[in-house]
Amino acid sequence: MNILVTGGAGFIGSHLCHRLINNGHSVICVDNLITGSKDNLTSLLPNPHFTLIEEDICKPMDIKADQIFHLASPASPYQYQKNPVATIRTNTLGTLNALDIARKNNARILLASTSEVYGDPTEHPQKESYFGNVNPIGPRSCYDEGKRCAEALFAAYNREYKVDIKIVRIFNTYGPNMDEADGRVISNFIVQALQNNFLTVNGEGSQTRSFMYIDDLINGLIKAMKNDNPFIGPVNLGNPEEIPIKDLAEKIIKLCASKSRIMYKTLPEDDPLKRKPDISMAKKELKWQPKISLDEGLNKTIGYFKTILKSGS
Repeated sequence: MNILVTGGAGFIGSHLCHRLINNGHSVICVDNLITGSKDNLTSLLPNPHFTLIEEDICKPMDIKADQIFHLASPASPYQYQKNPVATIRTNTLGTLNALDIARKNNARILLASTSEVYGDPTEHPQKESYFGNVNPIGPRSCYDEGKRCAEALFAAYNREYKVDIKIVRIFNTYGPNMDEADGRVISNFIVQALQNNFLTVNGEGSQTRSFMYIDDLINGLIKAMKNDNPFIGPVNLGNPEEIPIKDLAEKIIKLCASKSRIMYKTLPEDDPLKRKPDISMAKKELKWQPKISLDEGLNKTIGYFKTILKSGS
């Protein structure tokens, strides 16, 4: 099968490309490398069944594909707030172009949406039926509203053009291939702990998140794409094991055998106070649930960053 992955050089996309190649598919990766990295694809580049197109999905493209995973977009708050217009363009123009490729090829297309569509939720845990609590002009809106618009575009193409779509909402995910400087909380904490620096916690650290290891997410994405039932989503993919950020910091200090201490900073504007997925629908429709515990996943990720920091020293 010929599969297109937009944003395939990023953290999630690179893991997906590797899995698809290992499963015997031909993969075309489109990435402008603004937040992605060729280093994530080093072992794939010589493979005759893998093609990297260094281009912006915001430009119309003529690509032959049987399936499309649309992952293109900056994803960490640091990255998308640094490039807010590019983030909105990718999630609107880029999504339109990806949908047009799917329409032309009669291909199934999956949108990697996000738990950020729920904003700072007033419902806990978050179900797919919840419409969210999003500030449409806040500093995070370029990503939050960009993904909400992408979901609307997917739904519109399905209704008007009968494009075969799947929508998944990804909750906080971590693992190898994360950029050590991308500003996400787990990569931040691990790098700070390994260097015996202060772990910077926003607010009092009482805000909660639910963290999913990358292998569990890739399993969920592939199950969603393979699902031939009429179910199109949206469906939450996340780990419902909830943890306060302060407790996460203390756990990482312990696992890294670090001498670090915690330093508290001002809570950023519109930073969600709670985030936990209800995955009942994923269990029912996809027969999916995460299997890797937080401690197991953190230990694997710590090992990755130890290697990265050592090679950069």
